[in-house]
Amino acid sequence: MKTLINWKVFLILWLASIFAVIAVLPYSFALQSDTLQRLNLVISPPMLIAIVLQSSIMFAIVIFAGMFFASRVGLGAPMLDAATRGESVAGRVRAILPLSIILGVIGTLLILGLEIFFFQPAMLKELGNSAAILNLQTSPPAAWKGFLASFYGGIAEEILLRLFVMSFFVWLGHFVSKTAEGKPTAAVIWTANILAAALFGLGHLPALVPLVPITPLVITRTVVLNGVLGVVFGWLYWKRGLEAAMISHFSADIVLHVLLAL
Repeated sequence: MKTLINWKVFLILWLASIFAVIAVLPYSFALQSDTLQRLNLVISPPMLIAIVLQSSIMFAIVIFAGMFFASRVGLGAPMLDAATRGESVAGRVRAILPLSIILGVIGTLLILGLEIFFFQPAMLKELGNSAAILNLQTSPPAAWKGFLASFYGGIAEEILLRLFVMSFFVWLGHFVSKTAEGKPTAAVIWTANILAAALFGLGHLPALVPLVPITPLVITRTVVLNGVLGVVFGWLYWKRGLEAAMISHFSADIVLHVLLAL
């Protein structure tokens, strides 16, 4: 009898997501230190436990749903699937590592170039000094915190955006357009990929509301800088599996938050 999902892969991804949530906390609290001080909030053990428990429940639901949709449209985590069946995956890992890392690094350098040479000058011209708060050089957390936070990007965000959101959109789309074999068409997958990346970018807008006016330029900057790499990760997810997207995202975050300490 075929099960709904591979429960061993579910457990691996769920435990990895919990680790990622814990790992990102020092970075997250460093970014919010001014707000925490202004509100006179103290990070207590019960608060930390509540954050982890809430995230654990959310990721359990998201991973189950994502794996359910992904398995029905030919997406997923092929190396984890193979490993849980007792197959060797060393060769597959070596095959995806160079491409995943290179695309993550190149994509990061691309968005840094767009920010430094296009968006920062345009923002300063439109918003004046108020745009300086979005400058990439503004008081970044320590590199070790950035290293730990990179696990959240590589694991948790890929689970949310690729395994769940993109898989869901592809699953919906395959009812509209599919091949003779019943698989989603390339157009459906590309649409789902771009939508997932755009939603990720738009999800950053609420955090900017207290900082700068939300103009068309601010919206464009937020979607582009957060979405370009998302499309790359989505392509890797489609062609090489969730593991490739995770490696690429982790590599990109290492460049941003550790090597460049942004």
